[in-house]
Order: sequence, then structure tokens, then C-alpha cells
Amino acid sequence: MTVHFIGAGPGAADLITLRGAKLLGSCPVCLYAGSVVSPELLQHCGPETKLIDTAPMSLDEIEAEYRAAHAAGQDVARLHSGDLSVWSAVAEQIRRLERAGIAYTLTPGVPSFAAAAAALGRELTIPEVAQSLVLTRISGRASKMPPGETLGAFGRTGSTLAIHLAIHAIEQVVAELTPHYGADCPVAVVFRASWPQQRIVRATLATIVEELGKDPIERSAIIFVGHSLTAGDFTESALYDAAYQRRFRGREGA
Repeated sequence: MTVHFIGAGPGAADLITLRGAKLLGSCPVCLYAGSVVSPELLQHCGPETKLIDTAPMSLDEIEAEYRAAHAAGQDVARLHSGDLSVWSAVAEQIRRLERAGIAYTLTPGVPSFAAAAAALGRELTIPEVAQSLVLTRISGRASKMPPGETLGAFGRTGSTLAIHLAIHAIEQVVAELTPHYGADCPVAVVFRASWPQQRIVRATLATIVEELGKDPIERSAIIFVGHSLTAGDFTESALYDAAYQRRFRGREGA
């Protein structure tokens, strides 16, 4: 018996990986985070799959389901939103599985920031404007941020920021980042990227609070901050330059 952790992707049912969809179809038990996972993704499950919504459950109750499936010899598909590598709460579940001697696998998913960038129609790393993307959040009830990981600290780098789980504190985001990026720095908020309810709000650090006040967003959004969001007059990379010789191009005399 194996517990298969699966990144569900950002929401759209066709943005799950082929491996993830195959596992959903083959596992007789599926635990899914109903508060953040699109119901359409469950269409990948078999008709006889036992579906368990973990939204109202504690970690102890989730572990009990793993143990019950283990005793019955039934593989489990554990469906999490986005990708498993960030803010998935997979680590604490894995620790309990290891203590219980239960096997597990991890199948990555399309991360929400990537789907949000696609919705914006933007590359987030622009030559000589921004070559780093910082995925971060602010302290919340579920988990505090380590002392050195602050918006101000990341803002000092000038990198493009993808701020998760912080839409409720947009005023704090603006206050901490304006000294580093300037009031005219572009901001984009993407709500439920790839879902039917997807919504995009574009503004600046000076105007984003006012714009969101017109039609508030309370959750399930990513805040992007950085000059790469609107950069148009930038230097092209050498990657496709005709004079750029590289191993796979093989141009004579280049």
C-alpha cells in the first residue's frame, strides 16, 4: 500500500499532470482538500473511488484514514492544490507516514504562481530587469515566518515577488514594499488562476489598495510586485542572437 501525494495544479482539471491523473484513476481511496481543490479534478477518479474531503479534518483524523487504508491494502491518492513543494503541509504528513512505516510517493503539480503568470501573459524574469523570482508569504495563524524572511528583506533585492496568502493584508504589503520599489512599481493580483472565476487586478503600489477596495478579494489570490510586470523596452537575451555560438547551434564561424 502506498500514499500518493499529488499536486493538483492551480485549479483547472486539465492542468494536472498525466501521472497525477493516472494515479487518481487507479487509487481506490482519494483524500482531497475540498476547500482549495476544484471539484472537476475528481472526475479523474474511478467511479468506485472512496472520496474523503479533508477540509474539516484534523491531522490526526487524516492519519487515521491513512492507517485504515494501509490495513485494508488500499492505495491512497492524496490531492493537494498547486505544487507539493510549497505551503502544502505535506511535510508533517510524511513525517507521520514514516513513523507508521507507510510508503509514499510525491507527484509534482503546476504551481499556482506559474498559472497566474500565464494568466497575466508575462514572463517574470526579464533580461537585465529582474532575473529572480521570490515566492513568499506573510505570517499567519497557521504558520509564522522566520525572523529573517520579511517582505522588506526580499524587497531590498529588487526581485519580482510572488506573495501568497497575503491578500487580506494588502495594506501591509504596500507599506513594506513601497520604500524599496517605489510607489509607481507595478502590481498584479491574480485571483483563482485557471478557475472559471479567474480575475486579474492590475495597478501600482500606490493604487492597488484603492483598486481592490472597489471589489474586494478575500482569499485564493497571488500578489505579484516588480518592475518585470510591465517591462517592454528591455535588452534581448543572447540566447537566440545570431552571433551567439552554443553547443546545440553549431554555426560555422560564429
